[in-house]
Amino acid sequence: MTSFHEVLFPLDVALHARGGPERRTQVASAGSGRETRNQRWAHSRRRYDAGYGIKSLASISAVLAFFEERRGMLYGFRWRDRMDCTSSPINGAPSPFDQLIGEGDAINRTFRLTKTYGTLAPYSRPIAKPVAGSIRVCVAGGEMTEGVDFTTDTTSGAVTFATGHAPAAGAVVTAGFRFDVPVRFDTDYLEVDLAAFEAGEIPNIPLVEIIP
Repeated sequence: MTSFHEVLFPLDVALHARGGPERRTQVASAGSGRETRNQRWAHSRRRYDAGYGIKSLASISAVLAFFEERRGMLYGFRWRDRMDCTSSPINGAPSPFDQLIGEGDAINRTFRLTKTYGTLAPYSRPIAKPVAGSIRVCVAGGEMTEGVDFTTDTTSGAVTFATGHAPAAGAVVTAGFRFDVPVRFDTDYLEVDLAAFEAGEIPNIPLVEIIP
């Protein structure tokens, strides 16, 4: 991922943000009222507004410095979506059995982290920014040791098993992890309001997900 800084947006501001996933669906209506619907995006794209999290001058200063260092929309960064930041279906503590990420063939040593939503028409979301130290992996029900049996590229979400540790043919590979969302500012301008003494706000801080 080009033009990306592996740095986390201030957590105290992110805690009060609003936002969620967006999809792009084309709907064509016939004269009879029947519809034809076409999904134009394979993956959802999240949007957030961090302006709701600004509660003090210290928060404003932190966000301004962060914005300037990212050069506005130029550089992406990590964002912690507090409503959806773990592999657990209920956003709880990660378990190494949370997500199916592949099946061994005794040859392939690299697997990509994903999170699956739903069961009727499940959606598999690529996870590109796992949190270092949070990744747990199981092969055929047995938990592996990070740094010995496998390593994780936290900049891409790739789990690579050590030489000689490729999962056996038919072995189910599962994983649990915490993760961040790769985003960028969706504006090159921040409007700061300092109407109140020792307080202030930035009404809008739009962020948009960067698709891996």
